[in-house]
Amino acid sequence: MQAVINGKTIQLSEAGWLENLDEWSEELAVEIAKNENIPELTQEHWDIIHTAREHFVEEGVVAEPRKFSKIMKDKFGADRSSQQYIYSLFPTGLIKCANKIAGLPRPKGCS
Repeated sequence: MQAVINGKTIQLSEAGWLENLDEWSEELAVEIAKNENIPELTQEHWDIIHTAREHFVEEGVVAEPRKFSKIMKDKFGADRSSQQYIYSLFPTGLIKCANKIAGLPRPKGCS
């Protein structure tokens, strides 16, 4: 699978995960989101995407859902931290959908 961003071809896995994490960009995120049936990324989507990326850069691993909810609560408040809230923006959740759009590695056991 591939995406073409600004004339550059970027390799994605068969399931749509970014092969080379250094090639991530917000433009690529928009394309991956479309593949995930999210036609538009709002500021709320970007807050989750950037928070997930920040955690990965700081910790070297993708955040587990419970830990991510705590990070979101500390940063944005209780109304923007529940799994229900995250699923309302990313239909297949943090691990499968938001992390994929954020250009993070696919967690073990995630298709």
